[in-house]
Amino acid sequence: MSLKRLTLAAAIAALPFAVRAADTTLSTVVVTGAKEETAASKVGADTLQTLRPATSDTAQLLRDIPGVSLQGAGGVSSLPIVHGLADERLRLTVDGMDLYAACPNHMNTPLSYIDPTQVGAIKVWAGIAPVSAGGDAIGGAIQVESLPPAFAAPGQGSVFKGEVGAFYRSNGDAYGGNLSASYASESFHVSYSGATAQSDNYKAGGDFKNYDFTGRLGHTLPRDEVGSTAYETRNHTLGLAFKGGNHLVEAKVGYQDMPYQLYPNQRMDMLDNESTKLNLRYLGSFDWGRLEARLYHEHVDHYMDFGADKRYWYGSASGGSTALNGTPCSPISSSCAAGMPMYTESKTDGAQVKAEIALSAKDLLRLGAELHRYQLDDWWPPSGAGMWPGTFWNIRDGERNRDALFAEWEAKLSPQWLTLAGLRYEHVTTNAGSAVGYNPAGGGNQGRDANLFNARDHKRTFNNWDMTLLAKYALNPMQDLEFGFAHKERAPSLYELYPWSTWQMAALMNNFVGDGNGYVGNLDLKKEKANTLSATFDWHATDRAWEFKATPYYTRVDDYIDAVQWDATNNIPRTTPVVNAFTVLKYMNQDARLYGLDLSGKLPLAKTGVGEFGLKGLLNYTNGKNRTTGDELYNIMPLNAKLTLTHKLGGWDNAVELVMVKGKDKVSDVRNEIKTPGYSLINLRASYGWKQARVDFGIENLFDKLYYLPTGGTYVGQGTTMTNPALPNYPQWGTAVPGPGRSLYAGFNYKF
Repeated sequence: MSLKRLTLAAAIAALPFAVRAADTTLSTVVVTGAKEETAASKVGADTLQTLRPATSDTAQLLRDIPGVSLQGAGGVSSLPIVHGLADERLRLTVDGMDLYAACPNHMNTPLSYIDPTQVGAIKVWAGIAPVSAGGDAIGGAIQVESLPPAFAAPGQGSVFKGEVGAFYRSNGDAYGGNLSASYASESFHVSYSGATAQSDNYKAGGDFKNYDFTGRLGHTLPRDEVGSTAYETRNHTLGLAFKGGNHLVEAKVGYQDMPYQLYPNQRMDMLDNESTKLNLRYLGSFDWGRLEARLYHEHVDHYMDFGADKRYWYGSASGGSTALNGTPCSPISSSCAAGMPMYTESKTDGAQVKAEIALSAKDLLRLGAELHRYQLDDWWPPSGAGMWPGTFWNIRDGERNRDALFAEWEAKLSPQWLTLAGLRYEHVTTNAGSAVGYNPAGGGNQGRDANLFNARDHKRTFNNWDMTLLAKYALNPMQDLEFGFAHKERAPSLYELYPWSTWQMAALMNNFVGDGNGYVGNLDLKKEKANTLSATFDWHATDRAWEFKATPYYTRVDDYIDAVQWDATNNIPRTTPVVNAFTVLKYMNQDARLYGLDLSGKLPLAKTGVGEFGLKGLLNYTNGKNRTTGDELYNIMPLNAKLTLTHKLGGWDNAVELVMVKGKDKVSDVRNEIKTPGYSLINLRASYGWKQARVDFGIENLFDKLYYLPTGGTYVGQGTTMTNPALPNYPQWGTAVPGPGRSLYAGFNYKF
């Protein structure tokens, strides 16, 4: 361990003071009317504080929300899964901005653009989301908000305050820090927030042994190290806000610089990602209610190639031999490749206007309009050895534009009944320019596929309708029943429609699910149409000291976008499936259904002289089936549960977590998804808080258990990922991505 890390760890362990984060609230714009939320789960302030030192991945903050699991990706970019539906089947927003991943592997997901230390609130609708929470999604909505601006109280003058913190995690030698500061008067607020985090590859638990490749050059991995799990990221936000009476104007400028984020379940790595965001917001209250307007812009420059763990070669290093996966060689030629550079650039522009109108003391009407403009270019410059002499255009001049209108009525019909009814319409258009390969006369049917693609009209139009009906009934002060129905529709994404090449090498680059296969787009895709029924039974104490919730749900999806194995030679579906190996698939509309059950609860156990003890629990079950083929849906989290024993005494807040996951034996055959064994993990967490400071420490995977991530995809984190699988240093099918082994962590925060 380096001296710098040792010094940081010692400083954290010895720090005699720390802070409990106090809630920072903007003076509220009050709207009369029902104003009660249904179906939403919130990540509590205690959970945010507890998990920040343990993770640099904002999606990990959702781990205690019923119905939510995570799809493995890079160290700061895992994707939430809600009731078996993930990625763009969910509506993810950050500070109100509706963003897409601008990458054929979806490496720069929306939640990767905000550090856990910058998160102020998270709200999750699992399955049934109000139409006001967004459209063009069938699986729910997740809203992440940074801390709101705080102004000086009347007569207080000016206020300057801030926060500084740092963390260290032993597995991967991960460390980072955060700094925020603000100056405010009664009407003006200016703030800065910055965070940085980096990690080497993490080590798996137990006796994990990665590939024992031969013929390698340069970087060599220890046998227990999980390749391509390192990352470095830096996030900065500058904010300005002005308040006058019941009106607020806010502007935020965000910048992310991510020098690298490596991927154990993808054949490429992110070696640079820069994002710039501008977010303007107006919020005001009037006699009739509240009005909110927002304008935002995002620009992303994204670059992928092979990271150090994937830069290997096999064979002679001289005599004109082929260099694989970026072994240094020059000049590039038909037998010499210097890597496989891939670039993506995107621009997003959005506008929103939302009004909340108090029709009466019991009725609230929400109206809104949204515009969303998205542009994408995805190109791969020539680099030799079959990837030359020209540029491969995966998606050129891609566009995905959305215009939306919605209306939502929330009514307090009686002291017992609360209802919500909403309707949303979205007009979605997509388009893309002409395709061209590295060499139209080259291998992989590049010329044939490009010609077939270019001969067709690429513009597509979709008219999406969403409807939500929810009701909440208070049976008595200790029992509530919430139930509802939702019809949701989603148009295909650019990366589902427009990747045109059946060439295995090109198809392998278009994969955002981490299963090691290649994917081909389909211009004939229809929109997905989902109908969901859900109910929540809520038993609780009148003061919520104890509670138990049970949520069964059922979703039926027509024209679900799944995939079929594809015969590239004949350009038709495979008649004989490939089994227990990687293959190429093409997106195809089929039908699906999902059902499951979420259980959650908490219970105080005892108040003693040594503190208060309590118990929290969580259980999730999802079953997903392709109704057309009878196959299992991909990446469904098996039955899992978490039991947490909590303890509080003075400034101490401690917990022992037991995480239990059943073996995954229901897998997607068409994707040759890998089965994973069941496992149990023990995590220890502790914190101590003072008035202005807080220190956290803990151990994850206490007993260094070897386990495999059920939704982490297949391990292709090292070796010549783009060459013939017969070569001995090519990632072989059959190994799932292992989870991290034991990790000790510590963190502190100080408020000034």
